[in-house]
Amino acid sequence: MSFEHQEETAASTATLRSEVVVIGAGFAGLEVARELGKAGIETTVVDRHNHHLFQPLLYQVATAALSATDVAEPIRKILRRYKPVKVLFGEVSEIDTDARVVRMTCGLVVRFRFLVLASGAGHGYFGHDEWAQWAPGLKTIEDARHIRSQLLLTFERAERTSDDAERQRLLSIAIIGGGPTGVELAGAIAELSRYTLARDFRSISPESTRISLLEAGPRLLSGFSEDMSAYAKARLERLGVHVRTGEAVQDVGPVSFRIAGQAEPVGLVIWAAGVAASPLARQLGDTDRSGRIPVDGTLAVPGRQDAFALGDVAVFTGEDGKVLPGLAQVAKQQGIHLGRALSDHIKTGAPLAPFRYRSRGNTAIVGRHAAVFERGRFKIKGWFAWLAWAVIHVYLLVGFQHRFLVSMQWLWRYLTYDRGARLIAGDYAEVDNPAAAPTPKQRQRKA
Repeated sequence: MSFEHQEETAASTATLRSEVVVIGAGFAGLEVARELGKAGIETTVVDRHNHHLFQPLLYQVATAALSATDVAEPIRKILRRYKPVKVLFGEVSEIDTDARVVRMTCGLVVRFRFLVLASGAGHGYFGHDEWAQWAPGLKTIEDARHIRSQLLLTFERAERTSDDAERQRLLSIAIIGGGPTGVELAGAIAELSRYTLARDFRSISPESTRISLLEAGPRLLSGFSEDMSAYAKARLERLGVHVRTGEAVQDVGPVSFRIAGQAEPVGLVIWAAGVAASPLARQLGDTDRSGRIPVDGTLAVPGRQDAFALGDVAVFTGEDGKVLPGLAQVAKQQGIHLGRALSDHIKTGAPLAPFRYRSRGNTAIVGRHAAVFERGRFKIKGWFAWLAWAVIHVYLLVGFQHRFLVSMQWLWRYLTYDRGARLIAGDYAEVDNPAAAPTPKQRQRKA
């Protein structure tokens, strides 16, 4: 090989060119890439994970109902049928919209004609980032595994201790945030302790675990109607969950949290209260308090027609004047719309069509045989809503294999109350206080 050819090869690996660059392979980014791939548009997808994660079921990984592989699928496998789509595994360090380049931490530079930012959101602690060490959130597989390990550890350590006060503390679990994630976590943990773990221990009674669901607002599930919210609260209380609304948590520490001026001993705190958009959003322009970019009717970043933001990094105001919620169905619809509109624009020069959201309804599961579903004036709750929730979520999973396996595991759990994914992964055995166990990010820094 000649020197000139070696030099050319090195240069080509350092800089890539793509008609469209999509940052993030969540619900929005994946749909954009699919639509562009169908249209034959050269597209590059960049993601810091090699898998697409079905976040609505992530809480079931955290509560030992499903394994991580049940809710994740390799991005390359999903997109391999779309030949114009290239996948890059890595992290973006800089977006230069003027130069139209994306720089990655590995040193690779990708030039683009159009940019789509769909990098999602992380945990938001309302200015108290120090709480993250004691109140892990639930956004990634690593988060779910960490929470699952800490959750199971509280029972293991309670089994070992002879101190009644310490046992009571360890068997106290607090979930901060009364949205769908918080409600679903509370119900799942209550059922785990009451029906599954109750048969596994000799010195403790897991069914006596005190589970507290804390919501600063006036009611749970604020995105639902008041009667659906009241139903969810009543069902959780039937499972033994202590629901507290109208009071904000003031502090979180290793063995307690403070609310209404009083310290409450706790073995585990889980954060489900707030999110913050990906830091990459700030590189595209002004953002709101949560770090999201306000976009126009075509999902374009203000002042640009070559950069778009969608999903959790974007603020889109609907025709009714309301900001769209951060739901999977919103992100999917935005991704499909932008993928098709951008394909037409690139191929024919057609103007970008405005996005219009069509709600398919909201649903949240509270526990066994209990869920809420509403679409406009149509509302159902209880067993039929629970069945609708299950069908919707199985349908939305990527791939037949995942749909089949999750369905079978749900059926088995329904018949037996058993949860097979009760594994404590990681170096937790010698940690004196499970609440102080290192988070996934801390373990990475240590390594």
